[in-house]
Amino acid sequence: MQYDTGKHCVFYYRYHFYHRYHIVWSTKYRYKVLTGRVRLRVRDIIRQVCRENEVDILRGVLSSDHVHLFVSVPPKIAISDLVRRMKGRSSHKVQREFPALRRCYWGRRFWGRGYFSTTNGAITEDIVLQYLENHIADPTDACR
Repeated sequence: MQYDTGKHCVFYYRYHFYHRYHIVWSTKYRYKVLTGRVRLRVRDIIRQVCRENEVDILRGVLSSDHVHLFVSVPPKIAISDLVRRMKGRSSHKVQREFPALRRCYWGRRFWGRGYFSTTNGAITEDIVLQYLENHIADPTDACR
């Protein structure tokens, strides 16, 4: 890993920071609705929000009922704000664009409450990436 120095800081050479998070959230009631066109649309919305906030998606997996992301986040952005933006915008747009979802989600809540977030300090980045690779192989399996 290469680090560079500024007048008052030391930063990771390529990204100017090294803040990586593993983020997971699920659909409300764990309904398996992230399939087909809904899945593609949610993926596009998440990518758009990340691009707007200068967040690099290092690896992402959309299972049928939850989302896994391994991201590099600038220090100026709080993880809670990033997740709020991704969940809020995707919920609003997906429910508007796919009216059939209203039968499942009558309360206008597409995502379950809360999310899981951790940095990769306790485990190596390779372990997180390996876990996500294995998750891609069997995406319908619940990760508990």
